[in-house]
Amino acid sequence: MGGYSFQAENVQICVIMVGLPARGKSLIAQKIVRYLTWLSIRAKCFNVGNYRRLETAHPTAEFFDVNNSEGERLRKMAAESAIRDMFRWLDHEQGVVGILDATNTTKSRRNWILELCRKRNVEPMFIESWCDDEDLIMQNIMDVKTTSPDYIGQDPERAALDFRNRIRNYEKVYETISERDLTYVKLINVGSQVIINRIQSYLESRIVYYLMNLHIKPRCIWLSRHGESAFNLTGKIGGDSDLSARGREYARQLPQLVKMSVGDRPLTVWTSTLKRTQQTAKYLPYRQLTWKALDELDAGQCDGLTYEEIESRYPDDFAARDENKYEYRYPGGESYRDVVVRLEPIIMELERQENIMIVTHQAVLRCIYAYFMNVSQDQSPWMEVPLHTLIKLEPKAYGTEVIRIKADIPAVSTYREKGQSAKIKK
Repeated sequence: MGGYSFQAENVQICVIMVGLPARGKSLIAQKIVRYLTWLSIRAKCFNVGNYRRLETAHPTAEFFDVNNSEGERLRKMAAESAIRDMFRWLDHEQGVVGILDATNTTKSRRNWILELCRKRNVEPMFIESWCDDEDLIMQNIMDVKTTSPDYIGQDPERAALDFRNRIRNYEKVYETISERDLTYVKLINVGSQVIINRIQSYLESRIVYYLMNLHIKPRCIWLSRHGESAFNLTGKIGGDSDLSARGREYARQLPQLVKMSVGDRPLTVWTSTLKRTQQTAKYLPYRQLTWKALDELDAGQCDGLTYEEIESRYPDDFAARDENKYEYRYPGGESYRDVVVRLEPIIMELERQENIMIVTHQAVLRCIYAYFMNVSQDQSPWMEVPLHTLIKLEPKAYGTEVIRIKADIPAVSTYREKGQSAKIKK
């Protein structure tokens, strides 16, 4: 990330997840990976369950019984494979943060991982998700039984019963983290209380800051570009133009489109400070907030030009942007990397909130979408995000679900493929 030089610390971290099943560990682990990757820090999750499934695809609760020696042997083998792959990745692929996603509920299992990390000079950092909120646990059980690979094709009620029994087997041996000499974060009921102990590096403190903003309550995020603008019609980039007639029609239809998707849930709408987003959100009957950080990527001296004009006036810049669009910075303007830097507070606030709708601009929406969908930096600046389309994102334990709802209102396409001049399609 632009202003941060994590590599200067020359630190490698193994994040060790801890907690009973249905405590949101996988969701938290995946979120940390997404967040760090979005900030250009190499992070990867190693889920022990995925390794175990190679040998035992659909185990019953008995497999996780402390007295099942064969189950214990296979689970340890899976953990060894995951750790071996993680160290290989840290050693040979410039990995910075490896996350070991498993229950790791006993002191002996954690001490074993601790020793392996210390031998390799890798910093161990434990993240425990401790939860006694029955509503939260039930929601996670419902989520897991319908999305976990362990229960594919099974009757949901039988899956839920078996999963509860699995949790009971883990509860028999669960030991919460209490050692004062360990680096750990303990999340109690995900976000209601956070205990931190011996955080030793800047990168660990960034992870803690992120975790303190998380919750795993079910929620959705809706994204939309502004309606078609006058600049869109002429192919100009940037500026602060008004909506076109079709853009204004999208604004009028948007409340109905949103209502169909949101239902009666409470919603807050965020817009940029530019007229075209505020005009688009004008008829939405929800609380609205304006964020300068949601303004479109600043095109600097190219603001108000078409891509054809940029190509003829600044051919070297035009080619350089195509070559590396994420890093390329307009003269006197911004790059996609710069946009990510200024969007970090937006992401933090999004993680704190529940149902949010964001009306913003193409480049900004690409960066936000890339965060939730884990899209790589070489792909995100080239994603097609059409006008007059509502995107619904629903974060789940095993990924984010996406629904695109297209309004029946024509608009130009502002999409330009790599190597092409923009062709405005009426």
